[in-house]
Amino acid sequence: MMKAEGFDKAIIGVGQQFDKPDRLIYDYDKCLLILMTDQGFTEEEAIEWMEFNVKGAYVGEGTPIFKIDYATYE
Repeated sequence: MMKAEGFDKAIIGVGQQFDKPDRLIYDYDKCLLILMTDQGFTEEEAIEWMEFNVKGAYVGEGTPIFKIDYATYE
């Protein structure tokens, strides 16, 4: 399984789908907190960095999943 470097504390599980490789699942909000506390990003900077550099980076079938709460997803 592929890992998103620096976000081990945000791993919340493993996603499985028939005939596909397992994928790590990260909590998106925890990833933002890691960026804000470890890197000194503002919330806006953390969101922009996550969207472009992490969520926007497809690295193959094992690309990690980033969970966003359904209630806040729109």
